[in-house]
Amino acid sequence: MSFLHALPAVIGIAALAVAAGYSLMMLLAITVWRLRSSSPPTTAERPPVSLLKPLCGAEPSLYEHLRTFCLQDYPEYQIIFGVRDPADPARAVAERLAAEFPSLPIDIVVNPRQHGNNRKISNLINMLERARHEMLVMADSDAFVGPDYLATVTAPLLDPRVGLVTCTYRAVPTDRIWSRLGAMYMNEWYLPSVLVAWLFGYEGYVSGQTMCLRHDTLRAIGGFCAIADHLADDHRLGELVRGLRLRVVLSPYLVEGVHHEQNLASLARHELRWLRTIHVLRPWSFRMIFLSFSLPLAILGLLLAAAAGLHSAAVWMLFGITAVIRLALHYRHGLTDDDPHPFSDLWLLPVRDGLLCWVWFRSFFTSRITWRGAEFDVDADGFMRKPT
Repeated sequence: MSFLHALPAVIGIAALAVAAGYSLMMLLAITVWRLRSSSPPTTAERPPVSLLKPLCGAEPSLYEHLRTFCLQDYPEYQIIFGVRDPADPARAVAERLAAEFPSLPIDIVVNPRQHGNNRKISNLINMLERARHEMLVMADSDAFVGPDYLATVTAPLLDPRVGLVTCTYRAVPTDRIWSRLGAMYMNEWYLPSVLVAWLFGYEGYVSGQTMCLRHDTLRAIGGFCAIADHLADDHRLGELVRGLRLRVVLSPYLVEGVHHEQNLASLARHELRWLRTIHVLRPWSFRMIFLSFSLPLAILGLLLAAAAGLHSAAVWMLFGITAVIRLALHYRHGLTDDDPHPFSDLWLLPVRDGLLCWVWFRSFFTSRITWRGAEFDVDADGFMRKPT
């Protein structure tokens, strides 16, 4: 057999082996994470907390989700809701909650002042003036949690060596097909990849869904103004905290967040922004990120092996491992949630994986992202600039 004839078989086998190997690592990481999460840390000490909730627009079920933060089993905490526009419909939801829970300290900040190109961080800067307590928790508006949330996510901060606590989260889609595809991106590729990195000791992951830190830590890094122009504000916050020689801890608490997409264009814009963010953070490894697209990589390997006339049991075993784990990743949420139609989204798997490959490829050829209806150019250092 000539070298040129053998090359497709070699590449095919290598692709199948990488796909199967990475799939097994994802499965192992999720299993270890679940075992760890089954016994979250507890502590009798619960210092007062200021909970900051930046809002923007009337998201689906916003009232119900914000209400879960008003029902915390925690002795003393304050909630600060912030909007930039006085006419923002989220303001009415915040006022409704303030009236419903008169015994809970709820502050509503309405301030359009812009401190940088990152509007969420500008909102947080405006809200921070109302924070009464040393312990700070920032949580996104689309998140909903259980009554043990505050106690769990703040517990690691009692260790003075810990500077920042963050969480993983599960995306819960609305009924639209585009929302289901978006949730699959988060639940079936992105977060398993985060847990693989965590399994190997990586502590650089920070999610804006939940960020907890002490006020003195925030002051030591220059406040929120230090990240007011960064696209990946959460990642940059983690970098600055680690620069103080403090640890970043991934809490065992699993936050749930609504994933709502109106159409394909909206889905593509969001995923392009997320992948463009990863590209900025890890430009060299981003080029190899396709190795984590397990099923497309396995299909490519199978086709190359078949083209070379290779139909061995090893080829099919490697492909079978990848396919079975891909299905397991898809069903690990639906089946545990008593989904009445467990096979309804099965046909979306190849669509989801194909879309992921397409958005990844496209992210190499644009530096422009859309965020909350505004366009920004993102430079090589992750700074957001208004288009000129």
